[in-house]
Amino acid sequence: MTREPVYSFAIGVGRTVFAALRVRQTVRGAHHIPDTGGAVIAMTHFGYLEFALVECATWMHNRRRIRFMAKQSVFDKPVVGRLMRSMRHIPVNMKAGADAFAAAATALRDGELIGVFPEAGVSASFTIRDFKTGAVRLAAQAEVPIIPVAVWGGHRLLTKNRKISMKERLGVPVHFSFGAPIHVTAGEDPAVATAKLKTTMEALLGELQSSYPEDGTGKWWQPRVLGGTAPTPEEAAAADAARDRRREAARAAQAARK
Repeated sequence: MTREPVYSFAIGVGRTVFAALRVRQTVRGAHHIPDTGGAVIAMTHFGYLEFALVECATWMHNRRRIRFMAKQSVFDKPVVGRLMRSMRHIPVNMKAGADAFAAAATALRDGELIGVFPEAGVSASFTIRDFKTGAVRLAAQAEVPIIPVAVWGGHRLLTKNRKISMKERLGVPVHFSFGAPIHVTAGEDPAVATAKLKTTMEALLGELQSSYPEDGTGKWWQPRVLGGTAPTPEEAAAADAARDRRREAARAAQAARK
């Protein structure tokens, strides 16, 4: 394995932070992570740390690194951008993603693990939203499997629209479930394959939630449908739309001042 000191340092930092927070990690199905060869790692997205949590779980299992596809805005930050590029993560322009898609397909053919969030954004309702077809199209083009991954509890560490105290972050159980590889053929309908992927990940998530060691009734981190107080999918979608309108208005105002 090629030495990558920056990536190794980042993993070390992540493990140190999670240890300091006394995060209680439980991993199921790690044997599904291939020891060699390319694969698309498709993850649920309820918080901002799933990428680090899944990478740490993968690293602890077989020392493999995941190259994540992330929004271009992350790479535009001077220091963070340099770190992301040095770890060979892939920037995605949300309005023109062809270059990112091609780069990810090449990396997969070269034997890399590529991490993606099929929902293309954090779900503030803590329920799985509709998926984009990019993950299955990428796997089909590169002729690699998709490894579905559900994570539950990671959003209790850091998520959007919620200020979480340090006390709340201590000792949080974070459970992972890596599912069996899903193979997508080049001739398969991307919409059908995407629906299958979503159904699979919903089942993995349901198993994690039903066996989670803490009762989420009345808690902010539990979906409304399971007795929690998280926003409904409709409320979360409305809040996201309002935020996007505010951002677009701010960009327009900034452009007008130039």
